[in-house]
Amino acid sequence: MYFAPSPIPETEPPRDCPRCPRLVAFREALRVEYPDWWNAPVNAFGDPNAWLAIIGLAPGKHGANRTGRPFTGDYAGELLFNTLGKYGLAHGTFEARADDTLALDGAIIINAVKCLPPENKPTPEEIRTCRTFLEEQAAVLPNVRVFVALGQIAHQSAVKMLGGRLPKAKFGHLAEHEMPDGRILLDSYHCSRYNQNTGRLTTEMFEAVFARALELRERAKA
Repeated sequence: MYFAPSPIPETEPPRDCPRCPRLVAFREALRVEYPDWWNAPVNAFGDPNAWLAIIGLAPGKHGANRTGRPFTGDYAGELLFNTLGKYGLAHGTFEARADDTLALDGAIIINAVKCLPPENKPTPEEIRTCRTFLEEQAAVLPNVRVFVALGQIAHQSAVKMLGGRLPKAKFGHLAEHEMPDGRILLDSYHCSRYNQNTGRLTTEMFEAVFARALELRERAKA
């Protein structure tokens, strides 16, 4: 089984991370059912010198949990990586597998939850437990000034990780929040198949988030 090596390996959980019993049990069951899948915590993916960090929810069952790379192997990755390519944040060819030639430039993906949760729904305790890894990964990315949170759970984890206050920083597509240390959090609806198929998130809406992220980067340089 090939998987994408982490650009920040010192911050990753072990393959058999024991912290969340429910997720451990689910992982072990899937290892029996699908022995050729990755079935382990999924590493960060991208540029260790990134200025932009994308925070997703958790691995998808047939996506990252199968392939070992965030947003790889399921529908959500097509919109995400096509958008990153359009805005100069990715190069190579995305072929929905971890050993394709895709690479990120100036961007990195660090999920709020590292392991696959049943029904894609982590519990509050699991989100809280995994936030340690999110905090450690953000801490070793000193060039990141803009974060994009994909969905409300990622937003909540990002706000807490960045020292913000949730009653003040409310989630909303294209909502923009300045954190206490000056870093910026941008919100987006998650690029899931459901959100795309129902029209909750369109390509234009998603692209607008990354266009704004680039504007914020240029503003910071001025």
